[in-house]
Amino acid sequence: MKIAIIGADGQLGSDLVKVLKGERIFPLYYPDFDITKPEKTKETLSQIELEVVINTAAYHRVDECEENPQKSFQVNSIAIRGLALICLELGLTLVHFSTDYVFDGNKKAPYVEEDKPNPLNVYAVSKLAGEYFVQNTLEKYFLIRSCGLYGEAGCWGKGTNFVDAMVLLEKRGKPLRVVNDQVVTPTSSAELALRIGELIRTQHYGLYHLTNEGQCTWFEFASTIFSLTGKRPKLEPINSETYGAQARRPAYSVLENKKAKEIGLTEFSSWEEALKNYLIKKGYLS
Repeated sequence: MKIAIIGADGQLGSDLVKVLKGERIFPLYYPDFDITKPEKTKETLSQIELEVVINTAAYHRVDECEENPQKSFQVNSIAIRGLALICLELGLTLVHFSTDYVFDGNKKAPYVEEDKPNPLNVYAVSKLAGEYFVQNTLEKYFLIRSCGLYGEAGCWGKGTNFVDAMVLLEKRGKPLRVVNDQVVTPTSSAELALRIGELIRTQHYGLYHLTNEGQCTWFEFASTIFSLTGKRPKLEPINSETYGAQARRPAYSVLENKKAKEIGLTEFSSWEEALKNYLIKKGYLS
């Protein structure tokens, strides 16, 4: 299979490169490859004999998106429409990633693919618009919503991930304040990449929720990191209002991998098991 990976040096992209190393991989990197430039995007993709395009590029600085909605929609919506149209013209399957933030959190039970989105912030609205462009343009697509991603490479746009940030801040000896009123499922990008590798070998196209199993608050996630690594920093739970983030987040954005289970995709491990494996891999835990 011939696969282009857009954002191949990012957190998820780098794990996809590892997982798909048995295929013919064409890694594409920003800024040389920029999805907001459709003419050059089409020229590059048409020069490669491809079957699948995996797009991990996004503008996901959630609070910045509130201040810069134009850029948010340019990258997360308009560019995705252009990419979908290119894939349609070239006969390519598109794999694109969205977010748990498309939901408002009022359900208080894991969201399935059929649940109606109701995004609360600019980032989430722009990602949902990107979803609609993919769904309304293509028949051959895999649209993936995930949650709380962390991986070895760190997030390209943010420079780190939650786990590494917690470990670093603990080493500096500073007290930590972490929100305890947002329930999520931390998800290993390495494990997500494995499931993507499985999924694209099927013809079960459509929208999927793909996360590790279980749920926790960000505070509980941080507490588990330190419990596993044997550290005891001064860790204080706070609410979202005290934290003061500019963008509203859903209080509950846990996803249920309903469709993945229906088609027999290998089930994810629990978020605790995935976290332990990550801590071992990074050398934080022997």
